[in-house]
Amino acid sequence: MDLFSALADPTRRGILELLAKRGPLSATEVCEKFPVSPQAISQHLKVLREANLVQMEKRAQKRLYRLNPATLLQLEDWAGRVTQLWNQRFDALDKVLQAEKKKN
Repeated sequence: MDLFSALADPTRRGILELLAKRGPLSATEVCEKFPVSPQAISQHLKVLREANLVQMEKRAQKRLYRLNPATLLQLEDWAGRVTQLWNQRFDALDKVLQAEKKKN
């Protein structure tokens, strides 16, 4: 599963936010926080796992889900690069506008 496809769903983004706030949780604990079926949460967790956004750890009968910091750092790095490119374009636009102001 593609990282951005996994992030496209608001429930999956909500699950990531929940794990960021609360730390590792079982699927049951995640399910308690969303108005969807346990099967739907299970599918969302599977998509997040396939996209490497979460990691699953088996502890006895429980499966705990936690954020995958390595993937989140890659996402943060990408967002930083895109932001830098936007800022460069805005800076260039600002220079053009300043030059036009001086002409008038």
